[in-house]
Amino acid sequence: MSDETSFDSSSHQGVFLRFYTHVHARHNGLLVSEWLLELAKRHKLGGGSVFRATAGFGRHGVLHHEAFFELADDLPQKIEFLLSEPNAQTLLRLVCEAGVDLVYAWSPIHFGMLGKEGTG
Repeated sequence: MSDETSFDSSSHQGVFLRFYTHVHARHNGLLVSEWLLELAKRHKLGGGSVFRATAGFGRHGVLHHEAFFELADDLPQKIEFLLSEPNAQTLLRLVCEAGVDLVYAWSPIHFGMLGKEGTG
């Protein structure tokens, strides 16, 4: 690819929205990761994915690592979404209204589809 990449009309400006939690964190009886995915799906906001970390620490300074048997049960995870900016704002508002304690990161992105579905 050259330094000047051209994007076709099927590409979009949007937001890469990530939430950080622990594998066993719960809200309303559901795992937070499941709850977030269901929330986005129910409101037709876009797709999301869940990724489990092998190690990490957060604002409380506790290191969680697969090798530490007593802490390995509650490993960090992130839930990621590629969304339009209005949909990202809606998802953040819904999470805030639900009172869920989550760390999030918001990054502007350019995304699109490649292959058969991406060609108009």
